[in-house]
Amino acid sequence: MRIQRVDPTDSYRVQQFLDLPYKLYHDIPQWVPPMTSDNQRIFDQHHNPFYRHSKAAFFLVISADGSAAGRLAVLNNQQYNLFNHEQTGFFYLFECTNTHEAAIGLFNAGFEWAKQQGLNKIIGPRGFSALDGLGMLVKGFEHRPAFGIPYNLSYYPELVEAAGFTSQGDIVSGYLSSDCEFPAKIHRISKMVQERRGLSVARYKTRRDLHRLTGKLRDLYNGMIEGTVGNYPLTDEEVETIANQLLWFSDPKLIKVIMKGATPVGYLFAYPDVSAALQRTKGRLFPFGWMDMLREIHRTEWVNINGAGILPEYQGLGGTAILFSEMKKSITQGRFKHAEVVQIGVDNDKMQRELKELGIDFYKTHRMYEKLL
Repeated sequence: MRIQRVDPTDSYRVQQFLDLPYKLYHDIPQWVPPMTSDNQRIFDQHHNPFYRHSKAAFFLVISADGSAAGRLAVLNNQQYNLFNHEQTGFFYLFECTNTHEAAIGLFNAGFEWAKQQGLNKIIGPRGFSALDGLGMLVKGFEHRPAFGIPYNLSYYPELVEAAGFTSQGDIVSGYLSSDCEFPAKIHRISKMVQERRGLSVARYKTRRDLHRLTGKLRDLYNGMIEGTVGNYPLTDEEVETIANQLLWFSDPKLIKVIMKGATPVGYLFAYPDVSAALQRTKGRLFPFGWMDMLREIHRTEWVNINGAGILPEYQGLGGTAILFSEMKKSITQGRFKHAEVVQIGVDNDKMQRELKELGIDFYKTHRMYEKLL
């Protein structure tokens, strides 16, 4: 076998890169294929906003018969490095047969490229966008992933560790049944805090109404990460791309924005889970897959709570009670029977403890890895 860097203009190698997961997961019922439009965006340097400020390299393991046996992307996200004062690369889109030689060869090629970029550390899995799920699954293989959250074969952590990576920390996702009763005091505190602090929860009826809020939510997100580590601000184009990706399959009633007058100070984003439709259509939206996706939005019994936050000045004053109260309402006021609270860092002890007290079972774990170069 040999390692080959993928030229984005080489349509044959690009297709091998994109097709490999379909070969590796063909008998894994939990796996959810990506949307073909997301796949196409990986190499599209004209329309993917990541390439306005950053670079990526792609590698394949080519077997003796010419087939692909592994793949890897390594990213130099300059927005991340400027914000965090680091020289860190991301690895992403790792897929491989259960062969140490192939995995180590892939990562060694990625390390060399990263060092040529002046990077001194690699972390991951982490993707091109804030919308991309984080980490490598290490617990919960028996469950289907929430839409957009990584799923991988169970031997991948061993391959990554064989390449010299160590754990950087875990991220958990939790299950909540619609039958679970939240303590009544959560809703009372939410109402009281809104009245005392002059807050309100904005709700929306149309996707157009939500799209008008995009600029303000960008400012809110970028304001919330000031002084944090491991994040980076989003550009206007990145926010617009994320909004366009999410809004077409969102249910506006599930998007809650906490307002102080006309200014957003917090948010809770929930989405109907469309993973089952992606499995049926193999990620293809055309010619008829989009119809299946739209039907799934209205019939799925699963909702993903995928994004919640409030400005720091409101967190210790009952602001999180508003988020928890709205979380429960998003489930019970719909037709949903199941909810997944997606990807909470285990370093957020307070949030995890509070969610456990509300009856959430953390049943999936993703692990972030790091390696010094």
